[in-house]
Amino acid sequence: MPFVTAPRLILQPLALAASFLIAGAAQAQSLQELYDAARGYDATYLAIRATADAAAARIGQAEALNRPSLGLGASATAARSDPPTSGAINSTTIAANLQGKYSVYNAANAPTIDKARRAYAVAQADLESAEQDLMVRLATAYFDVLAAKDALSTTRANKAAIAEQLASAKRNFEVGTATITDTREAQAKYDLAVAQELAADNDLRVKRVVLDQFVGRVGVEPKGLAQPVALPALNSENIDTWVSAADEQHPAIRKARLGLELAQLDTQIARAGEKPTLDASATVGANNVHNSLSGAASVQAGAGTSKNATIGLTFTYPLYTGGLTQNRIKETLVLEEKARNDLDFARRSVAEATRRAFFGVQSLKAQVAAYEAAESSTKLALEATQLGYKVGVRVNLDVLNAQTQLYSTQRDLAKARYDVLVNSLKLRQASGQLRPEDINATNALLAK
Repeated sequence: MPFVTAPRLILQPLALAASFLIAGAAQAQSLQELYDAARGYDATYLAIRATADAAAARIGQAEALNRPSLGLGASATAARSDPPTSGAINSTTIAANLQGKYSVYNAANAPTIDKARRAYAVAQADLESAEQDLMVRLATAYFDVLAAKDALSTTRANKAAIAEQLASAKRNFEVGTATITDTREAQAKYDLAVAQELAADNDLRVKRVVLDQFVGRVGVEPKGLAQPVALPALNSENIDTWVSAADEQHPAIRKARLGLELAQLDTQIARAGEKPTLDASATVGANNVHNSLSGAASVQAGAGTSKNATIGLTFTYPLYTGGLTQNRIKETLVLEEKARNDLDFARRSVAEATRRAFFGVQSLKAQVAAYEAAESSTKLALEATQLGYKVGVRVNLDVLNAQTQLYSTQRDLAKARYDVLVNSLKLRQASGQLRPEDINATNALLAK
């Protein structure tokens, strides 16, 4: 009975797949390269960065409250009058003045400026969250493409192995050493492998589109993991360390804490509505009047240049606002309580997400170890099944099933490794510790 050895069944398709990877390696791009490109292209990230820049400009607007203002005014007027005792009189008046104003005391100014500064800090927290989200989204898309490529490669390798087993079954049937059942079983497996290859090919195309849109390019080719694969260890195996770090560093908690401070500043601004204000103002100006009269009559009619200067203080004390100020204070006090609850919710949510992410990484690392053991076992099982088929104690379907099991295990192992890397980044994101340096560390695990 013809028998195909295990090395031919397993290594030949994988060598073919490796040749395709080597051919495209010259144009492959690292995760770090794509991240640098995505920071200048991703619309979501750029929009939040623009919002942070706008918040910085609002600080300067608020700080203007404590600075004097100066304005220039000018006017020109032409007039004509027809008095009954004389002829028509034409006159032209040109006036110019400088007007200055300074807020000597306003209880709302200081909290308004502090509010603008804290609003900028909120925008910075949002920007940090957006950058962390960009890192995770890009890494997910990057490794999704690699996983889809591995799935397609193993599917093709499985199909090639089944094709050889199908050819062997047909030859054995023709010489009368096997039944038609073996041929039909192999044909059914082969048809299923073709369908799986088409599905894997389409999945890879879709995953490539997702990765391409991060950098605005077409045909982005990610680098695979360096061999042998060495997954990094966590900074700490103690979950409480991750949770405590999250409470100190997570941008969502920082934003909620700033939200409480902003609510307290709103209360200060509302209370300032009950306090007086004092403004200083000064004006320096000159008027020039010219008319059609002459001599003393012209002067008597007001012709000539005059100068004026004024300085003053304006004191305002609100006596009654129709309940506006009091109800505004009540509103801000309630919003303070809401902000406190928001801060508590943010802390609990971040702690929960950090714990889930930690357990997820631990589980995935255990799965990788299990899949590595399963890969070795399925290789041995395939060799034993092929030997049993050769001596007649196993049927063709057993060989086909053993082959499929091996390739499925290899595909799942590769996917589990990618999931460990992505979820390690998600753990750092959940605890607020994800930084661009982590992308560089993950990038170091890729093939050069």
